[in-house]
Amino acid sequence: MLKRNQNRALRVVVIGAGIGGLAAAAALRQRGHEVVVCERAAQLGEVGAGLQVGPNAVKVIRALGLEDAFMAVAAEPTERVSLDWNDGSERYREPFMHQMSKLYGARYLMAHRADLHKLLLGLLPESALSTGRICIGVENTAEGAVARFADGRQIEADVVLGADGIHSVVRGTLFGSGAARFTDQICWRVIIPMDDFLSVAPRLKVPLSGSEYTGWIGPTGHVLFYPLRGGQLLNIFAGRVSRDWAEESWAVGSDVGELLDAYAGWNDGMLAVLAKAKETSKWGIHDRDPLPHWVQGRIALLGDAAHPMMPTLAQGAAISLEDGYAVARHLDQGRADPGAALAAYERERQPRASKVQLQARQQFLNNQRVPAPPPLPVDWIYGHDAVTGREHVAA
Repeated sequence: MLKRNQNRALRVVVIGAGIGGLAAAAALRQRGHEVVVCERAAQLGEVGAGLQVGPNAVKVIRALGLEDAFMAVAAEPTERVSLDWNDGSERYREPFMHQMSKLYGARYLMAHRADLHKLLLGLLPESALSTGRICIGVENTAEGAVARFADGRQIEADVVLGADGIHSVVRGTLFGSGAARFTDQICWRVIIPMDDFLSVAPRLKVPLSGSEYTGWIGPTGHVLFYPLRGGQLLNIFAGRVSRDWAEESWAVGSDVGELLDAYAGWNDGMLAVLAKAKETSKWGIHDRDPLPHWVQGRIALLGDAAHPMMPTLAQGAAISLEDGYAVARHLDQGRADPGAALAAYERERQPRASKVQLQARQQFLNNQRVPAPPPLPVDWIYGHDAVTGREHVAA
């Protein structure tokens, strides 16, 4: 049985080695706590596509000591551009670079998920990561919590954190799983070399260099272009309204022809860019209703395990980063009573994450209206500072 000494560092087991789980582990180790991250995958590879990393998330990256390294692999768009889906005409264009720093105290950056994941992983020693560990259940004990695995092993700790995604075993054990909600949106994610984009950019009606954050808004969805890796790559997110998602899997094989068919009738220049894709898969976008509680005793949820959300506000990874840092802050400050520390974490984080979940849904619905109303306010999202738990005040 694990015995508590109120003056010693905590022992924490994190289930799941995604963005949120690694952020929590890194922030805990930064404070001297003992952490082991258990990941079901046999090995960690380069997975995912582009991420938008808002100022609220960049503040966490900064606090983890990674801002300079992240800047080296990220990109900050020069402008925000909105184009008509049909004729490709310019709806508006506004400055983007440096604007978020002035307003919210940090940049708004674009990055490949794998690059951010690699940086977070680099903050942990190899001994802190255990792969091929399939969690089958968790349980509170008299002195802490225990995580059990499919191979028959178990790990006792002061705290167990469930960062195991939308299909979370930890969530299901504590609060029941239930079916996730299909959101009536599917998407394709594509990355192409920037040179491929530039080779067809002259076919666009307006000048684009690839350094912009460009959105094409149409009656059946939207398409986003933005740079990655300092402008070496162009990320494409193509979202489409769809009432049908027949596949059992949420990510299925697709081909470029299917992608192009989904946007038939859209601007020829945009379709020429999509045609540069070599391969693609499509996703069914799912979320869940806000969960009223994330904590039970010495076990807590974070990230998509707690609040899977639509990508409409581009905040899934950002809120997970916030969770990871916040739970580490609370556990460190309240190490004498980890249960109370987790309860304080829930009080701080659950209302904010739930509000983002619901606003992402509402923004998706608003985008389908003709004409679409102005975007919902996001100052309260970008201005938050999870490092301190307070709002940023512009100078």
